[in-house]
Amino acid sequence: MKLEMLRCFVCVARHGSLAGASRVLGRTPSAISMMLSQLEAQIGAPLFETDRKNRLTPLGRMTLQEAERAVQVFERSVAAIQRLSRSTAGTVRIAAVPSAALTVLPAAIALFRRERPDVRLEISDVDSAAVLRRLDQDTADIGLASDGAPTVLDGEVIARDPLGIVCHRDSLIARQVGPVRWQALGLEPFIGNALCGLVTQPEVQTVFGNCALTALNTTTLMAFVRNGLGATILPERSLHDHDGPLRFILPEDTVYVRDLVLLHNPARRLSPAGEAMQAALRSAVAAPR
Repeated sequence: MKLEMLRCFVCVARHGSLAGASRVLGRTPSAISMMLSQLEAQIGAPLFETDRKNRLTPLGRMTLQEAERAVQVFERSVAAIQRLSRSTAGTVRIAAVPSAALTVLPAAIALFRRERPDVRLEISDVDSAAVLRRLDQDTADIGLASDGAPTVLDGEVIARDPLGIVCHRDSLIARQVGPVRWQALGLEPFIGNALCGLVTQPEVQTVFGNCALTALNTTTLMAFVRNGLGATILPERSLHDHDGPLRFILPEDTVYVRDLVLLHNPARRLSPAGEAMQAALRSAVAAPR
């Protein structure tokens, strides 16, 4: 007994004639009649009272219920598979460093949603080491890290941002006259974060090692600076659309950069939705700021 037989039977039963089913199914009445005969032969009893196919037998009525259920289940399964193949259903898991979660992900998600609004996105806001662990343990599909990645992971630098001092506009650092150097961080309390390790300037490492306050999340760091708790180091991108009391100052003595690396584990193939999310991330960082 084939599913197409059941689909044909349901259509004839609902339309009450071979002609009506013919128009819906795009088949000739004779082809539909032959398929119904094959189904009745499989069942071993007639499903219609007359050759006009406008009245079901008692067995036909019971068979109709089961046939409709089978057809509906099959059609739902087909639709689900098609959604998956088009990447309009499923889940993409992203592990990102906080600065990328704040500055890159919103624009990338907006781009992604235009094409694939039905895909579920799960975002983890973690440090670079945790990004790599999640990719290795298959708890993330895509990673955004702030530094280099082991060779076992496919890494692609999608953005390069200068690192600078983020301070309050009323701070001693912001009120300095003339060029600012990294040693200016010694003028006020320092708030440490994971990016500080990328700045190898001795005076920076000294204040980082002695700081009494650290934070992982970029939003938290900026909140601390906004409330006068000190200065910190962040990528320029973190403040590109910030309108408030915070200031980004690029020291003139040595330029340090934060590479934003797009990662995935080559041992696990990305879904079409994951590949689309990667493309959205590339587009987001390439867009004019």
